Amino acid sequence: MKLDHIGIATFQLADSLSIWRDALGLEIDATEELAEQGVRIAMLRLGETHVELLEPLTSDSPVGKFLAKRGPGIHHVAVQVEDIRASLAELSKKGARLIDSEPRVGAAGCLVAFIHPSSGNGVLLELVQRPSFI
Repeated sequence: MKLDHIGIATFQLADSLSIWRDALGLEIDATEELAEQGVRIAMLRLGETHVELLEPLTSDSPVGKFLAKRGPGIHHVAVQVEDIRASLAELSKKGARLIDSEPRVGAAGCLVAFIHPSSGNGVLLELVQRPSFI
């Protein structure tokens, strides 16, 4: 297991890119629109991990609701796992509150699943299985 990325909610990617890309010099590895999740993302490499900037497509998307309630900032922490289904089963067995009991397709074709913040010390946790493990 390793840190895959840190997701940061923002009202507009351009505003956040002015800091992360333009001021800090991070390079964009990918941008993608995930209509089914209501979000547009930019992945910026930071060493061996990424900063994922999240812009809502609508105000009623999960990220849109997050921004309305909490404002811009850290949305989630994502860890890479080799077998997402086994990880979900183990977390469930140990009493974790799962948002996704089954993985879904996320950015870059990865399988993803979210764990409720109540099971992650107040932090929304995302499990990520990269396509090379699928």
